[in-house]
Amino acid sequence: MKDMTNLDAYDVGYDIPAKPGMDEADIQTPALVLDLDALERNIRKMGDYAKAHGMRHRVHGKMHKSVDVAKLQQDIGGAVGVCCQKVSEAEVFARGGIKDVLVSNQVRDPAKLDRLARLPELGARIIVCVDDIDNVAELSAATQRHGTRIECLVEIDCGAGRCGVTTTEAVVEIARAIVAADGLRFTGIQAYQGAMQHMDSYEDRKAKLDIAIAQVKDAVDALKAAGIECELVSGGGTGSYYFESNSGVYNELQCGSYAFMDADYGRILDKDGNRIDRGEWENAFFILTSVMSHAKADKAIVDAGLKAQSVDSGLPVIFGRDDVEYVKCSDEHGVVMDPHGVLKVNDKLRLVPGHCDPTANVHDWYVGVRGGKVECVWPVSARGRAY
Repeated sequence: MKDMTNLDAYDVGYDIPAKPGMDEADIQTPALVLDLDALERNIRKMGDYAKAHGMRHRVHGKMHKSVDVAKLQQDIGGAVGVCCQKVSEAEVFARGGIKDVLVSNQVRDPAKLDRLARLPELGARIIVCVDDIDNVAELSAATQRHGTRIECLVEIDCGAGRCGVTTTEAVVEIARAIVAADGLRFTGIQAYQGAMQHMDSYEDRKAKLDIAIAQVKDAVDALKAAGIECELVSGGGTGSYYFESNSGVYNELQCGSYAFMDADYGRILDKDGNRIDRGEWENAFFILTSVMSHAKADKAIVDAGLKAQSVDSGLPVIFGRDDVEYVKCSDEHGVVMDPHGVLKVNDKLRLVPGHCDPTANVHDWYVGVRGGKVECVWPVSARGRAY
């Protein structure tokens, strides 16, 4: 296996899409491109916000699946660690040197429990979510086999309709079981309202969060009455972080997409009715694609189709242009309407994907660009880690 830290071992166009020093115009496409200036501004902005509001910020590793991006978020944005959704993602980040890792999901399979229990051996703080009292005994047994300790957050379903308990009584019952279990530590509450993150209206998002915040506060108060303190009350996303950070209940954010900004998130509106990709956050994440055919006078065919992106949240938007439009895609082709014939074969376009998380997961590399030049090439470290 080639050393991912040594790009000299790779060939452009065969192993990697670019090398540092190349012009952006020479990047092999389709490729994921990061505008490093925009990325760094986004990261610093969120870091400054979290610090000003007395919040920890745990970035969502499932969004970018990159140890390099996570380290940048720590180095210049003050991030405290990462969230992962799968044990395999957590393994990649812990082995990559991230020292505070939350698996913001449930782990129940015996083999996965065993792998999770071994992760503290890498020197990382490992936290996992629990929503079933039976899982407490499973986690405890796994940590005792390996002589490790895992921290636990009780997950509340505060509106997403996925994992999580729905009553304060269940929160207290599971927390008490964690406190009594060998090899475990009760650390707090996981309460991420994912169902409202992409609602366009600021007021509609606020109404959903008001309900969630009241639910979480009730649980925190009940735990305190039972003599159980919450070190962390964790949640909040790119579409809601301002609500959680001003709630007086949450103390940790879990924002992810703010750093890259995709087309679906970009559509939601801030409190003044403006799109959040027109002032609050910048587009920093693109699929660079090339025109490969213009046999039809009014349409160009590009090389970024379904295999280069996820379209679950809609088609990509062509960045910085309103004279051409990406309208359709198949496995290997994208159709761009070009009514005035302005595009030529081998022209390159930056596409803003509809959904950054699954788009990143189908690529091997990020190409970091600054001032029209390739500055870095980073592996998508946890690509395909879904187990």
